[in-house]
Amino acid sequence: MSEFEPVITRGPHLFSEQRRERAVLVGVERPNMSWSLDSSLAELERLADTAGADVVATTTQKLTSPNPRTFVGTGKAEEIAELCCSLEADLVVFDDELTPSQQSNLEKAVGQAVKVIDRTALILDIFALHATSKEGRLQVKLAQNQYLLPRLRGMWAHLASNRMGGGVGSRFGEGESQLEVDRRLVRKRITSIRAELAHLANVRNVQRESRYASGMFKVALAGYTNAGKSSLLNRLTGADVLSYDQLFATLDSTTRKFELEQGREITITDTVGFIQKLPTTLVEAFKSTLDEISGADLVLHVIDASSPDRDAQIEAVQDVLGQIHAENIPRIEVLNKTDLLDSAQVEALRARRPDSVLVSASTGQGIDDLVNRLAQAAASSDVHIETVIPYNNGNLVSLAHERCHILSEYYEADGTHLTMLVPTSYVSTFCPKSNQ
Repeated sequence: MSEFEPVITRGPHLFSEQRRERAVLVGVERPNMSWSLDSSLAELERLADTAGADVVATTTQKLTSPNPRTFVGTGKAEEIAELCCSLEADLVVFDDELTPSQQSNLEKAVGQAVKVIDRTALILDIFALHATSKEGRLQVKLAQNQYLLPRLRGMWAHLASNRMGGGVGSRFGEGESQLEVDRRLVRKRITSIRAELAHLANVRNVQRESRYASGMFKVALAGYTNAGKSSLLNRLTGADVLSYDQLFATLDSTTRKFELEQGREITITDTVGFIQKLPTTLVEAFKSTLDEISGADLVLHVIDASSPDRDAQIEAVQDVLGQIHAENIPRIEVLNKTDLLDSAQVEALRARRPDSVLVSASTGQGIDDLVNRLAQAAASSDVHIETVIPYNNGNLVSLAHERCHILSEYYEADGTHLTMLVPTSYVSTFCPKSNQ
């Protein structure tokens, strides 16, 4: 992350690895909020903890609309400054996105020693900490630079005053020139990162197209962060994907093969988790990763059944699926973490969402039901055919076992007689005699 140092004077991450910082959270309650303020701030506290900060205070305000200068009212800004002073806070985190001018004005109000950031910056920092693959790191860098660009003025203001001596006229000259230089540097960096991502996206597309050409049924896991997608992938496929009880524990998509009971193989892909108020820069930056969802035959929407904000989380995921044009892909709701519910809660949930599959990736409960639903979905568009494959073409028999659902198999003089359900992309491959 060293390439950020010329423009981000605070270092690549907002939080010190040596010491957990002390944070004050700020939330604003406005009309027609889809989430309760308490729930949103509870999630913000978890985000802060994931990033490495301890929350020492939370303060809120009711507003019809944000204050254009400081987001909160003047009195609340003064209160925040006093809280930071009395509690020796290092950091103020707003639950909503701040404009560059609001952030600059708030930093002046609370004092130079205290950082003021918003929810977007916090999420970006967590992504920077958790990105492991080259593509993941580049995606985060792109989003960081896009977020940084309009905020350069405030970050370089001290250069103008230091070089010009402050006072009248200090807004012009060398400091402003430096600002323009750094804007060009950031724009150049954005262009460079996009070019690298485009190259990696082409590589990913080749891999994806090879899977598409294989005719293999493709399943994508989507869901709110920490809903248990990686745990579910591990439970289904025996994969060894990182799985922590932490927001955004994994960012990189992972694809594994899974064999259904009939011997047919499908692929299951885990993707980055979603969150409410997901920054649009992240949706754009992670486009190639999220394309794994929009190119799937089936989406498993994994839901934390134990979360008190379950319904709001479902809505947040549906919003992002709409943003990536994946809202019309067939979908199965998978209510995970049912082991954390009592029997009455499980039955109530089953009655309320009868089309969902209730599972526990932790204990394995309900996994057989999920696998049956996957098999039904994979076979839903299959074609029933009969064919005789000559003995000198035995590779087609192996292909049939990998890609199709074999209903019957026996040997004749001319070859292997198969009755099977075949994906539409493979019908012509097997030269059926009838029932096409």
